[in-house]
Amino acid sequence: MSRPGLVLLSLLAAALAGVGASAVLADNPPSTTTGTTATTSTDTTATSTDQATVIPEGIVLGGVAVGGLTTDAAAAALQADYGRPLVLRIGHTRLTVDPARFGMRLPVESATQRALTVSPNTILALRAGLDKPSVKAYVAALAKRYDRVVRNPELKLRNLKPYVTKPRLGRTLQQRAIVAAIQSEVIHGTREPIVLASKTTKPKAAPGTYGPAIVIQRSSNLLTLYRNTKLVRRFHVATGQAIYPTPLGDFHIVVMWKNPWWYPPNDPWAAGEKPTPPGPGNPLGTRWMGLDSPGVGIHGTPESGSIGYSLSHGCIRMLIPQAEWLFDHVTVGTPVFIVSS
Repeated sequence: MSRPGLVLLSLLAAALAGVGASAVLADNPPSTTTGTTATTSTDTTATSTDQATVIPEGIVLGGVAVGGLTTDAAAAALQADYGRPLVLRIGHTRLTVDPARFGMRLPVESATQRALTVSPNTILALRAGLDKPSVKAYVAALAKRYDRVVRNPELKLRNLKPYVTKPRLGRTLQQRAIVAAIQSEVIHGTREPIVLASKTTKPKAAPGTYGPAIVIQRSSNLLTLYRNTKLVRRFHVATGQAIYPTPLGDFHIVVMWKNPWWYPPNDPWAAGEKPTPPGPGNPLGTRWMGLDSPGVGIHGTPESGSIGYSLSHGCIRMLIPQAEWLFDHVTVGTPVFIVSS
């Protein structure tokens, strides 16, 4: 080949070599290579971190579905669920109480970290902590508020007439059972209404079961017999002198004697008197119905002229036949109301 041809061939080879060198640099420039490598490394780290904080699907923790949630979202869901108020019921009353009152503590961090390590569709238990003395104190306060003493019906006097008070069931809260129920719901996060367990006490008697009752009007010198609050019969009687007044108040017949002996009391007015056996001259007549007031009773008297006046030494005197009739219509325990009218 001639020299001019060799020169032309050399120039063409050089040009091709320059173009190849430029393509390699463009594909792998130093700055571009470094940036691309750094970007790829950062993206991979972030994705791996996100995946590590998401709880596997189907995980249930303490009754709360946390699968697919991040640990932070799962912790918030657990706090909200376990933080719901407890509902207590007693009769028609509904009470709510914040579990924080019992010092509830929920180990959400350790629980959610454990949830990250188990297989999908796993059910995990979760137990909250609490302050047991605070539960006992709360239930004791409930008992103080809702315990109720039984109220038996009683025979009272109103407007000179006996009436029966309304009975009421007694109620005692079963504190140990209530404490256990509250602790269980706080610990396990359940929130079923808690019916406060209680024991009821029935009244001993019901209205309408009362027998006779006597009302004595001291100033009017009247004795009235009632049965089941209904008037049966009224009598004129003698009551105590001003110096020996018949006592006022609520009493009962505590002793009943037929044909009693009379024994003189240790009072100046009876000085020198001797015991009197049953018979026509006995100061007590033929019947004695003693009250739970010492030395005071309802009895017959041979001194019929005293009836209607305040002439006795504190007892209630009746005509002998009327005292015998009354004796047959009362019993030991019969209430006796003595009023001033």
